[in-house]
Amino acid sequence: MPENTENNELLWLRAETKLYEQRTLLTPSVAGALVKAGFTVVVERSNQRIFDDAEYEASGCTLKNAHAWHDAPEHAIVLGLKELAPNDGPFSRRHVHFAHVFKEQAGWQDTLRQFHTDGGELYDLEYLTDEAGRRVAAFGYWAGFVGAAVAVLGYCAKQRGTALGPLTGWPDKNKLIEDVRAELQTTQDKPDALVVGALGRCGSGAMELLAHCDLAATAWDKAETAVGGPFDAVRDHAIVVNCVFINSPLPPFTTRQHLTLPDRRVQVISDVSCDPFGQYNPVPVYTNCTTMAKPVDEILAATQNDASLELIAIDHLPSLLPRESSHDFSNQLLPVLLDLRHIDSGVWQRAKIVFDTHVKQMLNS
Repeated sequence: MPENTENNELLWLRAETKLYEQRTLLTPSVAGALVKAGFTVVVERSNQRIFDDAEYEASGCTLKNAHAWHDAPEHAIVLGLKELAPNDGPFSRRHVHFAHVFKEQAGWQDTLRQFHTDGGELYDLEYLTDEAGRRVAAFGYWAGFVGAAVAVLGYCAKQRGTALGPLTGWPDKNKLIEDVRAELQTTQDKPDALVVGALGRCGSGAMELLAHCDLAATAWDKAETAVGGPFDAVRDHAIVVNCVFINSPLPPFTTRQHLTLPDRRVQVISDVSCDPFGQYNPVPVYTNCTTMAKPVDEILAATQNDASLELIAIDHLPSLLPRESSHDFSNQLLPVLLDLRHIDSGVWQRAKIVFDTHVKQMLNS
């Protein structure tokens, strides 16, 4: 599709279809900045999104009904956050969202085949990178922050002999911290934690939450994992929070066999990276994500000597702090969105190359 500046100025924010997903990549303030820059911004109505439709209208956006993107002009650039299923198409337009298809996750070929068949293009938010290969916008900090918080909440529930119940969003991070600290007051057994990937965005969020809660945290990053697992440190902390961004295979940090050895201390693993369906999962002890409705899964039953082991693996944790995480992500993304007029260069061109490369791989497989 040749670049045409006028044809790159219609941005269409679709309503999300994933349950419990209240976030957006386009906040009303950022949408307003795009309108002022000369873009036409269409926003689909949504009762699920954390921001009211009226806020977008006040920012100069045009409102349309949910899922109207199917009838949008072919030159519209359709913006979303979470993935669309192959049968959600046709995908004849340019789409921007987290697709989860470029690490050979389950169903990746079906999604890319549908895009190829329909003549559309996919610009995956995870693959919008600068010249050094660093992502230009990410929810990682908030994923780690919430992932650590939910792990502590799960641990406290276990000490009371219950399981963590359904999760709903918090209005802001201060309220989340307050609730976690209150739960810690219900148990005298204060957990220690291992954060793997502690120096990245995600890990820094996890470390901050644990610091707010006055919990001891061991910080691991590339230097500590370079020798290859499994690592006994995973077994030797009450809570483990995995925050590692993986884009290639590596030895697992732990395995089921490793975890079943005697004298295991770990009781909760929060896999914030949450990629059980691909080949790059460094915590290959589960095959399905957990959910907001059922956030924990018991993966090892209690024995005479060891407590049970619960897993938390929710793939959209920042949605539990939807307003703050959306503002942060959208503001990070604004300079790149402003550059959509030049979609055949820079950040957008690099993302398109990733798409083209994997489509070719799909066709040849």
